[in-house]
Amino acid sequence: MDGGIALAGLIFLAAGLYSSVGHAGASGYLAAMALLGTAPEAMRPSALALNILVSSIATFRYVRAGQFSWRHFWPFALASVPAAFIAGSLQLPDQIYKAIVGVILLIAAAEMVRSALRPNLEDDRIPPLVLALPVGAAIGLLSGLTGTGGGIFLSPILLIAGWAGTRRTSGISAAFILLNSVAGLAGATFSWAVLPDALPLWLAVAALGGLLGTWLGIRLLPVPALRYALAAVLCVAGGKLILA
Repeated sequence: MDGGIALAGLIFLAAGLYSSVGHAGASGYLAAMALLGTAPEAMRPSALALNILVSSIATFRYVRAGQFSWRHFWPFALASVPAAFIAGSLQLPDQIYKAIVGVILLIAAAEMVRSALRPNLEDDRIPPLVLALPVGAAIGLLSGLTGTGGGIFLSPILLIAGWAGTRRTSGISAAFILLNSVAGLAGATFSWAVLPDALPLWLAVAALGGLLGTWLGIRLLPVPALRYALAAVLCVAGGKLILA
């Protein structure tokens, strides 16, 4: 019971922290589940289900606040969604899955640290299709295979390439994560998904965290110290999975 309460608390924290920057928290949920011993076969579909709920909240609120650009969003999504669906139907051996997710968590940790340091620039350059389509497809494959929505990859790409500023990136990433998570969970449901009994509780606390996080993010409340703390948790969980 104590472990269940602890996991629910970590999911709430991940939802709040990630949604403040337009992410849905999949890598955080995976980290929490890895730390507390959730069965590997339940981790990916559970993370995707939580992602769908939190990214729905984030998408609605960021779009409503004017922090979204369809012109930036659609080419990445067009290629990513079918790739996420196909990859979501595949089940990797436990050791391979743990290694891949562990690396993803370490990447997410690095992105959390970097996001705490970067300035709030508001660029507006439309990404060329010749780059956006293959990048979107690659992110979709990783998203479906690992149970993440792909935001931890799309956000740094948008920012490093100078295609979108920090605020707009949050809205684009939220919508991108929503579509990829739906596609990935749909693919998993048709083949092998196992959803735990505690998922309704996790969804409830994730929704509360998402509401709080998007409220903070839209009002530009700085959260660098919280992101550093989350990066530390991700590193521990990623290392645990890789070395398991």
